[in-house]
Amino acid sequence: MRIGIDVGGTNTDAVLLDGRQVLAAVKTGTTADVTSGIVSALRGLQEQRAFDSADVQAVMIGTTHFINALVEARRLAPTAALRLSLPAGASLPPMVDWPQRLIDAVSGRSYLVHGGHEFDGRHIAELDEAEVRKAADDMGQAGVRSVAITSVFSPVNAEFEARAAEIIAERLPGVAISLSHEIGRVGLLERENATIINAALRELAAHIVDGLAASITGEGITAPLYLSQNDGTLMDVDFARRYPVATFASGPTNSMRGAAVLSGLDTCAVVDVGGTTSDVGVLRHGFPREATTDVTVAGIRTNFRMPDVLSIGIGGGSLVRHDGPVTVGPDSVGYELTSRALVFGGDTLTATDIAVAAGRAEIGDVARVAHLDRELAEAALRRIASDVADAVERMRTSAEPLPVVAVGGGSMLLPDELAGSGEVHRPEHYAVANAIGAAIAQIGGEVDRVYAVEPGRRDAVVDAAKQEAVDRAVAAGASPSSVRIVDFDEVPIPYLPGNATRIRAKAVGELQLTDAKGR
Repeated sequence: MRIGIDVGGTNTDAVLLDGRQVLAAVKTGTTADVTSGIVSALRGLQEQRAFDSADVQAVMIGTTHFINALVEARRLAPTAALRLSLPAGASLPPMVDWPQRLIDAVSGRSYLVHGGHEFDGRHIAELDEAEVRKAADDMGQAGVRSVAITSVFSPVNAEFEARAAEIIAERLPGVAISLSHEIGRVGLLERENATIINAALRELAAHIVDGLAASITGEGITAPLYLSQNDGTLMDVDFARRYPVATFASGPTNSMRGAAVLSGLDTCAVVDVGGTTSDVGVLRHGFPREATTDVTVAGIRTNFRMPDVLSIGIGGGSLVRHDGPVTVGPDSVGYELTSRALVFGGDTLTATDIAVAAGRAEIGDVARVAHLDRELAEAALRRIASDVADAVERMRTSAEPLPVVAVGGGSMLLPDELAGSGEVHRPEHYAVANAIGAAIAQIGGEVDRVYAVEPGRRDAVVDAAKQEAVDRAVAAGASPSSVRIVDFDEVPIPYLPGNATRIRAKAVGELQLTDAKGR
């Protein structure tokens, strides 16, 4: 058995699975400390379907802790950015495009030293180790506790980043170090930004992961704990401590993966309607389509792996206004829904109240919305349907109609048919699809690199890239016999010499597990 948990802004959902069969599913309110909400969800599973903790093989959690910490600019460690780029990369310093409040929140310091590579691995300049030592000494005096190291074209050749990390570790023992070639893709500033964000979250990651682990073991479960990544795969707790940035989009990703399993559709649009927002994404071969452009997170441009998701401010807690044309959202009562919505005795008209008044849902006290005008309810639901249909249309990349799968507790707000897409599929257990997506997630490995492809060597280079992706998945804990390539891109780069080609290969496989009884 597996347990999947997804911590959202409004609700914490949990499921108990035996293979792909759902044995129990619960939805509880997200708590301010988050971990007590997880404990409540675990106890709810036990009440619904008693199970032996020793039979649980793994616990998978998707969490919003880290993206929230960045957006709210809190609990971030004092961080330094070291870029190995002189003399070539001096015109735009690290954090040049960051909002000032985030620079202040990380006490941001930046250092430029000699080093870096060309796209084919040749040196731009030799690494100046004396400069690195001088920078490290200044970091120590400034109280820096986490360091982000970025070198030009390090995804092609990471030797300078590795050496700089050794020097800083010698000079500043105990300081957390993040290396850009392990986090972002080709593209210096965006990769550097992702690495600095990761570095700023390292201390919080250790605290949060320990707290999550304690909440699981406190309930007598000794199975390994995994966290969901942005691309729909899993990482173990040690990886999560080092790369918290990889969890940023795990919420919508889990929902999409869960929608694929529940609906049986591996290519479709997924609309996940939560308490605050609706996330619209597209599945290809059962995995979320990844963003091909830079992704802005909390006002910072980054290029690490993120799903292509369009979020709109429509959810169960969205405020409904009708003093003019009827509008729904984007503001929401969020996790206060159960105290502020009309059906729960509050004084705020929300989308949930509209759904109850229209007979779409049976939640709270129906009598409290009996006074609502029928035309108001229908107008609000039409507005929701129109906005969601527009979002789905914007996510399409071809003229072919995409089936639409609706998941999430707020999906009762959607009609049975969407304009331009036809029937809306609502599979069984749709309200907890996010937790199911976490529970069935697989282990992945990816390669994203620029290769110099010599004439007649294309097939050999492609095979080597695919094999490296497979090897990375196996090293991360995938069962070797189950690993397969699920995504592959090959893009020639005409402005670089040497027949340069960017190759990206992604492999996934089933998690190799044993339970507490060694099975």
